[in-house]
Amino acid sequence: MQVNPEGLGQEDVPALLRRVADTIESLGNVEIYDVIMHDEITEDGNQPSLTVYFDYRTGRA
Repeated sequence: MQVNPEGLGQEDVPALLRRVADTIESLGNVEIYDVIMHDEITEDGNQPSLTVYFDYRTGRA
């Protein structure tokens, strides 16, 4: 699960999507199965998070 840092900008969904995309790229050769977005209400407002379900690809067809 990934979230933006708490505080100003924590509700910034485009920034969260970029953060998750960077993480996925850093993992290398993976297959993404599902992406789920959650939204939690905190003292600072909404804090969206993304959970990505994936597996590392192997040489199988």
